[in-house]
Amino acid sequence: MNRDLSSRSNKSRTLSSELAQVLVGRIRGGDYPPGTKLPKEASIMEEFGVSRTVVREAISSLQAVNMAETRHGIGTFVLKVEESAPFRIRPEQLGTLRDTIALLELRIGVETEAAAIAAARRTEANLVSMQAALDAFSEAIEAGQDAANADFQFHREIALATQNSHFAEVMNSLGPGVFPRVRLATAAAQDPNRLMYLRRVHLEHESIYNAIRDQDVDSARAAIRTHLSNSRERLRKSETQAA
Repeated sequence: MNRDLSSRSNKSRTLSSELAQVLVGRIRGGDYPPGTKLPKEASIMEEFGVSRTVVREAISSLQAVNMAETRHGIGTFVLKVEESAPFRIRPEQLGTLRDTIALLELRIGVETEAAAIAAARRTEANLVSMQAALDAFSEAIEAGQDAANADFQFHREIALATQNSHFAEVMNSLGPGVFPRVRLATAAAQDPNRLMYLRRVHLEHESIYNAIRDQDVDSARAAIRTHLSNSRERLRKSETQAA
């Protein structure tokens, strides 16, 4: 296989999908056994001739299918692959805009009901965790940092607030790799349109949180449906403009 992926005239998302497949192949081939740490970002960048963004998106894809986990300040480690996993998203299923739209449709179905149930069952501890995720998201976007993990954590906290482990398991199977829109590069931090969009996302998150806090089941269901539907429509417009 050609090691220099950057020589191909593909977009960043395609490169990250290809890199993810290479890493998956190495994991399954035993080059990176369970429990071992993946090479550092700089090493992967040098080996394949790709950007840091591509490497991070590829790692997020591995996280999304529970093949790796990142431990803050330590590194990314390979997880044991469960052969009989009931549900998972493969890295190649996140490779195109249409794939992302399809996944959003799934999330609308699952998370809409999760938010409604969370509104009925949430605890004070759940609210504290949701607020922490909201704060982390806001701080990240204002600082021009990667907010994907904070975004994912907010949605995961909603699943946990249902007190139904199946919702949390579905969210865990998706992972932060399904939140590509908030991967805000530092260089683009001052883009007013991008920042305005992310602030609007934050306001939508707050509406969801407020409804769950107030135990308003119908409003929680409507708020998260609006939030995810807005994301889907924005992606559909992007697809149309790119066609």
